Amino acid sequence: MKKLFVLLLTLIVSTLIFSGCQKKEDVIKIGVAGQMTGDQAKMGTDFKNGVTLAVEEWNAKGGVLGKKIEIMVEDDQHEPKQAVSIANKIVNAGAVGIIGHFNSSCSIPASDVYNRAGIPMISPGSTNPLLTEKGYKGVFRVCGRDDQQGKVGAEFVINKLKLKKIAIIHDKTTYGQGLADEFKKFITDKVEVIYYGGIIQGDK
Repeated sequence: MKKLFVLLLTLIVSTLIFSGCQKKEDVIKIGVAGQMTGDQAKMGTDFKNGVTLAVEEWNAKGGVLGKKIEIMVEDDQHEPKQAVSIANKIVNAGAVGIIGHFNSSCSIPASDVYNRAGIPMISPGSTNPLLTEKGYKGVFRVCGRDDQQGKVGAEFVINKLKLKKIAIIHDKTTYGQGLADEFKKFITDKVEVIYYGGIIQGDK
């Protein structure tokens, strides 16, 4: 998480320097957005705590450009519409960078907001290729893409498990279906896929 935070700070400082302007506020605001509540709250609070620790350590060293860093934590509830809403809230509050969102279904629509505002966004967990294929220069990820993970998973099934027939079931989320699609793409020529489909969490 410290490396992720340092990367964002580097982007922020570069943006402020090359734009020839700096925010007049006494602090540098950074947004932290993810699923802080619900069934995925553990992931959200873990990376929020990591950012909080990094900010405390950095502020103890004097901050950035002589200013203290302040984080603005927002809960996107793993909902795309909520992600867009809090993205606008973060931008309007004067944040100069964002760590988040965690889920691809939230990161992809929220990235439109950050791109229009001209502030960098780094996702710690969004794997859908579309996030970084939209051409936004300020949108980054620090995790493998679905097409990379799908290929590795397919190679494991083919070369290690040596299965001949499989069923592929996903959870109908942007992440789940995206990864399943990529896995299926790489495995179809070698293994018979007898079923491919999705279910919604909680279905029986």
